[in-house]
Amino acid sequence: MPSGRLEVPALPILIPLGVVLMVLASVIAHRRRVTTPGPLVATWVAGWYAVAVLGATMLPLRIAWGPEAGGPELYRFLLVPVLTMRVDDFILNIIMTVPLAAALRVVAGIRDRRRVVLIGFLISLSIETIQGLLLVFLHGDRWADVNDLMANTLGAWLGWLIVVRGNGVARTLDRWALLRQPEPLTRS
Repeated sequence: MPSGRLEVPALPILIPLGVVLMVLASVIAHRRRVTTPGPLVATWVAGWYAVAVLGATMLPLRIAWGPEAGGPELYRFLLVPVLTMRVDDFILNIIMTVPLAAALRVVAGIRDRRRVVLIGFLISLSIETIQGLLLVFLHGDRWADVNDLMANTLGAWLGWLIVVRGNGVARTLDRWALLRQPEPLTRS
């Protein structure tokens, strides 16, 4: 099997992706007959937020394969919570997912705490799983860290708290929402 290396740069992927998401949001807004700029701009911001998360967690991507690539760097798997925590990374991962609740409310009308936290957990689990698979099979240079999973989930919950408890934040987001849904019967 031949060996090889590949580096996937960030900007040539992220910028076109962000533009595509803006166009997609514009088409959806037009089809829903959204006439005010607030929902469109809020959806564009949510799309660029998703692009930023992708860039922060996956790109640039450096992979290698074949006999010359060597073995996977298994020390990049951090599976023991708290004891293997890098405090700066933990804080940055919390901050990264705080805006998720606002993005979900604006784009998909999701308001429920359980759904916001579950989506934050599942997004983080997907990121860490992909990073782990890339480590094992393509000698990627990212880390698969259980602490990131905890921090991202905590960030999603904190974001939900800010949206719900922030003075007027929820009302403002609801005015800018591309998809409007009725308020749930109970607050969670």
